[in-house]
Amino acid sequence: MPAPAMTTADRRRLAHALPSLRDADARAISSFIEAAWAEHGLARQTQDAYRRDLEQLARWRDGAGGGLQGIDRAGLFDYLRWRAGHGYQPRSNARLRASLRGFYAHLVRLGVRADDPAALLDPPRLPRPLPKALTESQVQALLAAPDPGSPEGLRDRAMLELMYAAGLRVSELVNLPANAVNLRQGVVRVIGKGGKERLVPLGEESQHW
Repeated sequence: MPAPAMTTADRRRLAHALPSLRDADARAISSFIEAAWAEHGLARQTQDAYRRDLEQLARWRDGAGGGLQGIDRAGLFDYLRWRAGHGYQPRSNARLRASLRGFYAHLVRLGVRADDPAALLDPPRLPRPLPKALTESQVQALLAAPDPGSPEGLRDRAMLELMYAAGLRVSELVNLPANAVNLRQGVVRVIGKGGKERLVPLGEESQHW
């Protein structure tokens, strides 16, 4: 069973319980942050996030095996397991991976390390948010918005009715040729992702418009 997600207060308590940051690790982190700012112009918020990520790893490591600069890939996996056990979420771990890859690539460029232990870390899978569906009243308001008394309004109403009835993506709708709609048979031929073709039945309302 996964650990419950950490609150801000939980993270502060956990950080307070870790050993103090060693001077050698602090210097290595500052060197990386300064180089990253000079090369890529990192925003202050990103710099602070990278610093927090690396300082926590360094404090967790507490100088073992050469500290932050000497950790190997197995050590990074141990740290990720430790974070998972304390409820850190995939999005936080995705940012951590960016911090680690930047830091160890920097050490390789400086010649401090010959290898990059973070190069082959798999990114965590981030949950995909569910799309927000319109309510029935919102759909009706959207369909009624165009003025069918004008050519543009009539066109927009027909497009909205077709998109709603056939479940089309916006990209499918705007690229739909006129000959793809067969009113006699009551279907529309749609070319979707990957060039896949499908026939979709039309409702009476969309055929009317």
